[in-house]
Amino acid sequence: MRRITTASREPLFSTLTTRQMEARAQADLPRHTLMARAGLAVARLAAALTPHAGRIWVACGPGNNGGDGIAAAMHLAQWAQQGRGGWQVHLTHVMGTNPDPTRLPIDSRHALGAALAAGVRFHAAPPDGADLVIDALLGIGARSSPEGLLGQWLERISLGSAPILAVDIPSGLDADTGTWSGPPLTAEGPARHTLSLLTLKPGLFTADGRDASGNVWFDSLGVEGVAPLDPRAWLSPVHVGTAGRRLHRAHKGTQGDVIIIGGQHVANDGAGMTGAAVLAARAALTSGAGRVYLTLLGGSIAWDPDCPELMFRSPEWLHASPALESSTVVCGCGGGQAVAGILPTAVGRGRRLVMDADALNAVAADAGLSRQVRARSDRGLITVITPHPLEAARLLNTDTATVMADRLIAAETLAERLGVICILKGSGTVIAAPGGPTLINSSGNARLATAGTGDVLAGMLGAALAGTSDPAHPLECVRSTVALHGDLADRWTGSTLTAGALARRAEG
Repeated sequence: MRRITTASREPLFSTLTTRQMEARAQADLPRHTLMARAGLAVARLAAALTPHAGRIWVACGPGNNGGDGIAAAMHLAQWAQQGRGGWQVHLTHVMGTNPDPTRLPIDSRHALGAALAAGVRFHAAPPDGADLVIDALLGIGARSSPEGLLGQWLERISLGSAPILAVDIPSGLDADTGTWSGPPLTAEGPARHTLSLLTLKPGLFTADGRDASGNVWFDSLGVEGVAPLDPRAWLSPVHVGTAGRRLHRAHKGTQGDVIIIGGQHVANDGAGMTGAAVLAARAALTSGAGRVYLTLLGGSIAWDPDCPELMFRSPEWLHASPALESSTVVCGCGGGQAVAGILPTAVGRGRRLVMDADALNAVAADAGLSRQVRARSDRGLITVITPHPLEAARLLNTDTATVMADRLIAAETLAERLGVICILKGSGTVIAAPGGPTLINSSGNARLATAGTGDVLAGMLGAALAGTSDPAHPLECVRSTVALHGDLADRWTGSTLTAGALARRAEG
């Protein structure tokens, strides 16, 4: 058993593939082995998390997830009788105090018999209080909001104060998508832990999954020798400390040039967004770009007194200069409606292109421009898009709810449709590329939920793509940059993390 951190790359398996791997393992092992191992693993983690607990409530549902809970309760009760723990085990089952074995799956039926033989008894209702709750109500097959007694118990668990240990998957969470159908999640809710069994599931790490799962632990149940099937996605690790390394002979020309296009002036339509482009440019510079050119859309700003290293250029220069063909272009940060006029030039000529914010809205509104973006892939050019869910919905001609219902599918569809690397931002950012593995970023937190942090990411991506020595693997370049962006927030020690502060720390 081990805790999942941001340090390692982990395969994530769908519900279907997990069931296939489970069937293979069961065929190779004695009957009931997997549930016995699962129950023991849950009991061990429960004892380690709350060694001084007075009462542990084990809430069991009607399926094999509930069987895992029964097996865990048996171990905990036996250990308490042996003096290995001072807790009382309060075991409840949705079928009542005398669950009907004939209505249980075979493995759960066996776990029930073993628990009864060991003297474990069932209670009719939850306890008045508990020091730990083991959530064994619903497993990976659940797809809708629990109702009846299951729903009542889940609400009591979620709204209570006792720490929660979920067996395999938090009840109410979709294991494949991370969508949540349980009671509302709050930042002030109980501490949460999840012990994922046999495989890690993508839903634990994206959408609502990170909030619902809390600290994720993993136990393979001793079946590492079973040939694994293809994972649905990969959890992307964070490796800090290598981004700033350079050869001594490096100079500004070898570090690559970045051109930032955006920052619509307030005079255009009353919505001034100059700061977005400036943030992206500063982030590109502090991330290691050799030179950063900043093209603002309107206005007369010619230099940045806080960052005089930035080189300002007019839109007219951009149309005439050959720099587009040799630079990484970041287009859209605060571009407003004005970006639509210059975007075709960036799409047509940019060697490497990062499109953010209003550039994506312009593509969504123009089918011809969308085809131009797709054609870049046929020309062997690198394109990265960084939508948040609403921008992704516009590109997909759908709504935000549909995007959030399956973030992996949304990112993969955009990547294939536009021939791009798609970074679908949010909790558990999803990174997808045509024909490549789908990744879920493991770093980042709600400190990034402030205006401008996405512009900083765009600038960091521009610098990373400009300075990479291996253009054949842009996906790895993008992956590591997204991981670093989130890790900066994870390591932030101040109070409020503003985008400006993030840009100053973008070198990692």
